[in-house]
Amino acid sequence: MSKSLKELRPVYVVGIGLHRYQFLSDTTYVDLGLTAVRAALADANIEWPTVESAYVGRALLPMACGRPILRHLGATGIPIAHIENASASGSTAFRQACIEVASGTSDVSLALGVDKPMAIARAEGLTGIGNLADDAIAPFTHFALLADQYATQYGVRHEDIALVAVKNHRNGAKNPFAQHQKERTLDEILGGKKISGTFTSLQCTPVGEGAAAVIVASEDGIKRLGIAASRAVRVAASAGRSQKVNIDATRYDAVLTKETAEIAFRESGISPRALDIVELHDAFAVEEIEYVEAMGICGEGEAISRLKDGEFDIGGRCAVSPSGGLISMGHPIGPTGLGQIAEIARQLRGEAGSRQHAGARTGLAHMVGVGAVCYVHILQK
Repeated sequence: MSKSLKELRPVYVVGIGLHRYQFLSDTTYVDLGLTAVRAALADANIEWPTVESAYVGRALLPMACGRPILRHLGATGIPIAHIENASASGSTAFRQACIEVASGTSDVSLALGVDKPMAIARAEGLTGIGNLADDAIAPFTHFALLADQYATQYGVRHEDIALVAVKNHRNGAKNPFAQHQKERTLDEILGGKKISGTFTSLQCTPVGEGAAAVIVASEDGIKRLGIAASRAVRVAASAGRSQKVNIDATRYDAVLTKETAEIAFRESGISPRALDIVELHDAFAVEEIEYVEAMGICGEGEAISRLKDGEFDIGGRCAVSPSGGLISMGHPIGPTGLGQIAEIARQLRGEAGSRQHAGARTGLAHMVGVGAVCYVHILQK
């Protein structure tokens, strides 16, 4: 019989590190990755030889990119696995590191995400089986149509949906690791470059470069290495699912999110209303609206009113994307899911500075990947 993560050995986040998300630069991916890993090692106050395995998430970089990064820390012979799972690559790497520690195979494992902008090609396009709308509906078009559908169904304005971007740019302005670090007014966001439908560029994620690293450990590893237990954050649940045949094929991301989140809530025994922090896949503003409802953080059709009331602000009932989310912090793809884990760990430790959500004890990280996969993690202090 299968077991949930919480039924195995406890797993804790003990080290986090990032390289700022940024637009394409001359910085090598090796420097991006090393910056994040070294920061995570320093955060955990451990040396590289104590790490027993590594999972490297990337979506755009060529094969075997982890080895040229990690060999600079010392060729210790640890197993290295590379993971590509579209936008959920980093989230998947984190899950695999958690499973390894929970199973007892290792006491200390590294999950690293790193990427640089390169040509994006989906293997699905090479199957020889096309779709009628392949040339017409790009991702931004799909979500622009979803925004139209939501606005019509619940009688809200597109300006209301754009308030997601106002909030997330405000949060990102306080985040030294964010790609966009400037507050934006609603008029500025609505007046930006048109992308699709009513979406402007400031309501959509930038795709840049960056890196994020998370070190997880068992209780035995924490004690043996003298890691500060007071800063360790428990991984209460880890859930991953892929798309099934859905009745409403236009909202497959939300359907998949609902199913995956329900598994994570069931595993952890935590209610969605008990969440203090949520980091989610807001590549387009309407996604935040769709996903907070799908996860049960609020009821269907309620997200806009809750957003306007400040419930999703830092200091509100549940801080949604205090990092700035994909819209402001950025979406370098490979690192994104791990950057979410780092932000939640920082919040639960009370170390988030000017964007600290007071009293945060429980957080959820959510990522989807090209509509095909979804990963949800719940962390608890």
